[in-house]
Amino acid sequence: MNVPLLDLKAQYKAIKPEIMAAIEAVCDEQGFVLGPRVAELEQAVAKYVGATHAIGCASGSDALLLSMMALDIGHGDEVITVPFTFFATAGSISECGARPVFVDVQPDTYNMDPAKIEAKITPRTKAIMPVHLFGQCADMEAINAIARRRNLAVIEDACQAIGASRNGTRAGAWGDTGCFSFFPTKNLGGFGDGGMITTRSASLNDKLLMLRVHGSKIRYVHELPGINSRLDALQAAVLRVKLNHLDRWVEGRQRNARRYEQLFADAKLSGRVILPKTDKGNVHVYNQFTVRAQKRDDLRTYLKEKGIGSEIYYPIPLHLQSCYRELGYKKGDFPVSEKAAEDVMSLPIYAELTGDQQDHVVRTIADFYRRA
Repeated sequence: MNVPLLDLKAQYKAIKPEIMAAIEAVCDEQGFVLGPRVAELEQAVAKYVGATHAIGCASGSDALLLSMMALDIGHGDEVITVPFTFFATAGSISECGARPVFVDVQPDTYNMDPAKIEAKITPRTKAIMPVHLFGQCADMEAINAIARRRNLAVIEDACQAIGASRNGTRAGAWGDTGCFSFFPTKNLGGFGDGGMITTRSASLNDKLLMLRVHGSKIRYVHELPGINSRLDALQAAVLRVKLNHLDRWVEGRQRNARRYEQLFADAKLSGRVILPKTDKGNVHVYNQFTVRAQKRDDLRTYLKEKGIGSEIYYPIPLHLQSCYRELGYKKGDFPVSEKAAEDVMSLPIYAELTGDQQDHVVRTIADFYRRA
């Protein structure tokens, strides 16, 4: 039995008529960049997240970059974030000319450890960028309290967490801005790149709307040095269809997570495989189902031989990437992140995953450890 890490074809097949109708409508209209399709999606996402405004852009990476541009973060500034995340988190900080300053993550949720933040704040610190990794929110109450006390902006990297919530507030509605990715593998994924920024600030909204189109409100009149980061109407049309199904897909992922919990308990793999933990007050949307596994690399090789997909998010913490050597970090500086990079692996969790497929995944993992 083959079990891919993600099966986008199964999702597409179920909604193909809706998707094709939306694409055909855009083709008939011949309006492909921004426009009413994008505006409709922006309104729907703002309502879904619980923000006042939403601004479509070209990618999740650009959402982070544009947020910092709107907050006037640039050369000489510092932004506090985590080393255990996708590269775009820190890469966007570097791209705007600022310096990423890392703090370690918590060992159970892999999200920013608020207890480590204060020691890294300097006169150059302008913002905190927590990451809602794998589909659950960071401890935003604690992070926001520090930000308010130290007069810092908060930029949520919610690229993996649309629909996630903490104590009733959804990801993207906690910070000055929330940043989302619509990369095809995300829970809400387009047919290519796409991103969105959410905010409750009218002034940030106005600034972001200009920044994404070369800093212009009126054609050929430029108030700010912006960039070209517009969301395509085709992507917006596809995403608007998919947004109607998102909660159902999330429920499927949550159901599969509960099934994994029972299957792993029945297989008596405690100590060999440590399952994800959901922090108190969080609603986890499981963009990934990430476990810690003994003999992780050997296990992945075995699963691949048996036709089961898996992935490592992320094998090298950002402070150990060669491009950040100049920051002066070394191995041992962030032990929790480094240990996670050695142990974690993600298993199939998509909503269309069947019970038989999950049985096969867990039986195969149990078989590996028996052989080992």
